[in-house]
Amino acid sequence: MAQESPSQFAPSWFSVFEGQSSHGREQRQRALDRLWRTFMRARAFIATVLLALQVYLLISATAGPDWLVLVCALHVTATIAALLWLRPAQHSGLMQPQWLLTIGVDIVVFALLQFFQTGGFNYMPLFALPVLLAAILGPLTLGLAAAAAVTLYLLGEAVLSAPLVSDINTARLLQAGLTAIGFFLVAVLANQLALRLAREEAVAKSSQDAARAQAQVNELIIESLSEGVMVVDPHGVVRNANPAAQTMLMGSTYPHSTRLLLSARDNWADLAQLVQETYMLGQPMESEVHIDVDELTTHRLFARTRLTSQSGRHGGLCVLFLEDLRELEAQVRTEKLASMGRMSAAVAHEIRNPLSAITQANALLDEEVQSAGHKRLTQMIGQNAQRLSRIVDDILNVARAQPSQIEDNLPPIPLDDHIRLITREWVRQNQAKGKIGVHVHAPGAQVRFDLEHLRRLMINLLDNALRHASGQPSSIRVITQPSGGERIRLSVWSDGAPLEAGVLRHLFEPFFSSESRSSGLGLYICRELCERYGAQIAYQRTVLDQREGNEFFVHMPASGLVQRQQGLSRSTPPGDSVPALSRPPGASRLGGQPPSTR
Repeated sequence: MAQESPSQFAPSWFSVFEGQSSHGREQRQRALDRLWRTFMRARAFIATVLLALQVYLLISATAGPDWLVLVCALHVTATIAALLWLRPAQHSGLMQPQWLLTIGVDIVVFALLQFFQTGGFNYMPLFALPVLLAAILGPLTLGLAAAAAVTLYLLGEAVLSAPLVSDINTARLLQAGLTAIGFFLVAVLANQLALRLAREEAVAKSSQDAARAQAQVNELIIESLSEGVMVVDPHGVVRNANPAAQTMLMGSTYPHSTRLLLSARDNWADLAQLVQETYMLGQPMESEVHIDVDELTTHRLFARTRLTSQSGRHGGLCVLFLEDLRELEAQVRTEKLASMGRMSAAVAHEIRNPLSAITQANALLDEEVQSAGHKRLTQMIGQNAQRLSRIVDDILNVARAQPSQIEDNLPPIPLDDHIRLITREWVRQNQAKGKIGVHVHAPGAQVRFDLEHLRRLMINLLDNALRHASGQPSSIRVITQPSGGERIRLSVWSDGAPLEAGVLRHLFEPFFSSESRSSGLGLYICRELCERYGAQIAYQRTVLDQREGNEFFVHMPASGLVQRQQGLSRSTPPGDSVPALSRPPGASRLGGQPPSTR
């Protein structure tokens, strides 16, 4: 005979959890095991009570047959064995061992006790236990089958109690029928209640998971906001604050486990007063406040307050939003400079023609003059014209869309040789002899990089390093070295002071500069040139020869990398060894892929 499939039976309570994740199935199994153990303990307790009752009746000489004590003892043994070794049956038919050894055994034992009862004891209510066990832990069909078995016994007992068919007690037969109907109702109601509770539990679990996921998303969004968010109660206690708000109030070295109280510090008095006014007036407020983080740092913040609803145990809460005015001003300034940059590109395009005429006229004039004084003047005109031409090219390069891939016909160039040449020319033009150290350690490495673009990249990085370096010997370092796989690492290091956090966030943006005399295009052009040739540029704070400084490094793909055969001594001048680079706490990692700068 074919095995009965679960679809042949009405659903049980655990069928509500079908189709859930493995975690949901594990929870369902735990709940099923818990209910099963509860019923098994109840069976063991009732069996023990019945055994004690039969022993008492045997001692008092009012019991039925003596073998009923043995039946109760075996019943106790069976219930304890089921509690210890049996497990609940899921999606099973009616003739599974778990049901036969529990429901079947209970019905048989209770029927024997009821049939051979003496002394006026009625064991009829005990039949509710197997019916409930079948209706709750099994499908509805199993519960109805248990009720049907009890019904057959009750009707059979009413018939067998009369010696003749004509002597059957109609009232007893009617009572057995009504009791049987009650057991059927108990089976149906218990099964439906179990199903409903299971559905509510599944819905509650799903809602709880959704609420937990939404809370995690909200927490992640709030923590990643650059805007500070704080939740303050009417007593000025900060119940929650995201990292941005804690940094604005206490700096980057704030203690994470500290519970904030706005009245705890004098420099938070403006915020405390703003929160109090919000609670008093019952409406949103906004104000500009100054927070002295330490003796050297003062944050200018724009604070806005909003009140939550009055529901809840603690009443309404005040949500405080903090914005750094320096960041807002930087964004406005960047937008204005970007607009000015677009206008400057149009102007620069118009400057090119007269600038070319000036350059040509100066070249012709240089051929005519003979005196040394006039030669110096023409040289000055030529140098400044070239400088102005480079500025125009920079502005036009920013405005002009650049291709995103390397031209196929671009020939590879040896990196170390050109880095030496470019730095030598830069040192001569900027009178920086002794201030720079060149350490090239990528012999044979070739890169697909336009020579003029490589020159512009190096000059921009060197000019930036010279502006911030101390001017001491070897205060600027240029280093090339392989960087795993087929990539070359080119870095320009200087012993300048650390960059401010506000500058770091806009380091590679166009028209943003920490100096009034700078156009703010140098690093932006460096990034654009690197991306054009498949390279990446990034910044980090590092330690070189026990001196802390700023390092801009470029990872560029190598077109050809020849293995060194005689070590570094053959291709590197004496003393040009790779210095040990380390980083202070909080700095970016060295080597590999640089962190994203966009």
